[in-house]
Amino acid sequence: MDVRQIENKWNKSPFLLRVMGMGRPYFVKTPWWLKRIYSSRLWSVDTNEKIIYLSFDDGPDPVATPFVLDELKKYDVKASFFCIGKNVSSYPDIYKRILDEGHRVGNHTHNHLNGWKTDNKIYLADIAEAARYIDSGLFRPPYGRIRSSQARRIDRALKKEFSKIVMWSLLSGDFDESVTKEKCLRNVTDNAKAGSIIVFHDSQKAFPRLEYVLPRAMEFLIKKEYVFEKL
Repeated sequence: MDVRQIENKWNKSPFLLRVMGMGRPYFVKTPWWLKRIYSSRLWSVDTNEKIIYLSFDDGPDPVATPFVLDELKKYDVKASFFCIGKNVSSYPDIYKRILDEGHRVGNHTHNHLNGWKTDNKIYLADIAEAARYIDSGLFRPPYGRIRSSQARRIDRALKKEFSKIVMWSLLSGDFDESVTKEKCLRNVTDNAKAGSIIVFHDSQKAFPRLEYVLPRAMEFLIKKEYVFEKL
């Protein structure tokens, strides 16, 4: 079943929405069957070691990204940043700091486009435009929405022979203004496990929740003897 068909079923079924997405059409924890349908995409890292992979979408941002970098440095944590090309162009010094401090970067399109709603040619050209600023073989589709016909052409758009579409196993929910910061924290602490790829957002929209959740989540996971690596 196509993901768009699945979402349409959610929208028509309030019960499924309450159970699966707490009233919103997204999963906090990615279900096994979705990973199986799109098994070529990276949803988590197969490991028995207590390793967590933090990732941040939508930056760089002049407020949120420096905060994130300061917190990561405080806890000696490396992470992965999926950057929007136009933001990299606007804030090159912050982007340079991400790289200088040893973090990984990935392409998140130039204009934060929804692949389901965008013509393939326009979508792939937008990724290629972002690739002028972001030298990476990692790509994360905004909203997690990319057509299979677009996914097959990612190598060409990124100008990388071996690229990887990186999804996630766990959403913090920091982007959702209807979710409390305490709930965002529980989303992470209740569901993180070895190999989890966790999504936060270094954006002004997410910042009120991110500012609260990120340091507390790292403290919690460190106490549980997890270590953090970049993808």
